[in-house]
Amino acid sequence: MPRRGRMSVVAAPPETVAMRTRDGVRLDADVYYPQASGRYPVLLMRQPYGRRIASTVTYAHPAWYAAQGYIVVIQDVRGRGSSEGGFDPLAHEGDDGRDTLDWAAGLPGCDGNIGMYGFSYQGATQLLAAASGHPALKTICPAMCAWDLYDDWAHEGGAPRLALNLGWAAQIAAETARRGAEHERYAALYAAGHAPGEDLLIDACGPRARELLAGSHYADWLDQPRGADYWARRSPGAGFITPPALPALHIGGWFDFFLTGTLAAYHHFSDGDALQRLVIGPWFHLPWSRSVGAERLPESAQPRIDALQLRWFDHHLKGVDNGVDREAPVQLFDLGSGAWHQLQHYPQAQDLRLQLASDGRAALDEEAGRLKAVGLTATPEGAGAAPIDIIVHDPWRPVPTVGGHLPPSLGMQERGEVDERGDVATYTTAPLAQALQLIGPVSCELWAGADTPGFDIAAVLSVIDTRGRVRNLTQGYLRCAAPGAQQISLRQVCVRIAPGERLRLSISAASYPAYAMHPGRHFTPGAVRAADHGVITLRLDPAGSRLNLPRFMPDA
Repeated sequence: MPRRGRMSVVAAPPETVAMRTRDGVRLDADVYYPQASGRYPVLLMRQPYGRRIASTVTYAHPAWYAAQGYIVVIQDVRGRGSSEGGFDPLAHEGDDGRDTLDWAAGLPGCDGNIGMYGFSYQGATQLLAAASGHPALKTICPAMCAWDLYDDWAHEGGAPRLALNLGWAAQIAAETARRGAEHERYAALYAAGHAPGEDLLIDACGPRARELLAGSHYADWLDQPRGADYWARRSPGAGFITPPALPALHIGGWFDFFLTGTLAAYHHFSDGDALQRLVIGPWFHLPWSRSVGAERLPESAQPRIDALQLRWFDHHLKGVDNGVDREAPVQLFDLGSGAWHQLQHYPQAQDLRLQLASDGRAALDEEAGRLKAVGLTATPEGAGAAPIDIIVHDPWRPVPTVGGHLPPSLGMQERGEVDERGDVATYTTAPLAQALQLIGPVSCELWAGADTPGFDIAAVLSVIDTRGRVRNLTQGYLRCAAPGAQQISLRQVCVRIAPGERLRLSISAASYPAYAMHPGRHFTPGAVRAADHGVITLRLDPAGSRLNLPRFMPDA
């Protein structure tokens, strides 16, 4: 078919079309056709939030894509929207995805080529469908989605993601209530999903939470232990034993809670021969915009994903030679400079090591804890002779979540006030004499223990500008089972630290309510109740601790 000009192809209103899965369940979809006659590739999105939404919180409307010469299919997954069946997150998306690809390839006007797009759950449905190896699926564009259901979504560092899990379960349960016209239940779930009360958060495993969220996945996520088959059977990455021969455009955000999943998918797919592209912007999960928390970033932070996706689909589905295959495969937004780095490979090195030091008052005086450069071969040693720092965690007034990738506080925030708390230990560098470029993984090794059998560690890396503002860059969380060397992986980062600015590592025993607090004792999953939380005294040995940073040198 001759390539038509963009402005000559106009999208028609959608048609609602149904299909049947292999077990007879009806799935409904809106199908948007170009106005002009002809044969076109299909762009498929499968989602659980009502097909008319169609991820328009992040993407252009399906009518826009149809107007560019595509048949766009937005489908309600099983048990959502007006589709039949019962919804069990991710459990049916592999088989249902393959059945949908079979059906979509036979739609009137389809030229036999299919691409998939969408973010979050809609990204996971792409991975699960792609694992089938369906011949009609020529490319995918998974954005901001999990690779491992346990570690990328429900938990982090072994700790439940409290506010996120509650909020999403309430949203899912509310859709079930809407389908059943349960008005009072829908209203209660709406309240819980948008502003859960402190009583619900502190007793998140209790009878009230379980009853309110009954019919959702919430109880399973509380009770299923790590390593259970439940998680493996629903993990989007579990179906890929070897890298697929499938081109993919991976899209992530530095403050998205699925960044680890985006990177895992990109690295796995990159071990194969098909073209891969990775774009990581400054964004959190939604919306994608220049406003990231309290920061209004430069115009360069404005997302242009629709234009990129269109070029990607034109190349892989229509054979257009538009140069998208010759551009830098890795594009990363710099949180410091506002520039985009164009790279051939994703950096992995951590070659800058900063030793923690303290006079024992790092939780009381922001200047008492220090970060100092050490030799590249230095290793932390526990039980040093230097003073230790003590942090007392009180569950009645836990350290709050301020900024980061998890609700209720997202993006870059001013966290100077929380760093001044007596239950937060801070370690800060001297002002930098020259610029420092960081790109890649961040981690810290902390020699820590507590007066309880178990405890949590929250680690936040921030930059202090020349005006004294403290803005978070990345963070990590770890649920610890025993004293000793604790290995904490922080989120990966891309930032230029300017001369005169300082770096700070903040350590606490909680980040609430982003993460469920540790009760101090070992409980079976889902058994912790509100009054089980006790005071925890955390002991940190700075002499045995260090921060590992990914110093980036373009000529390396």
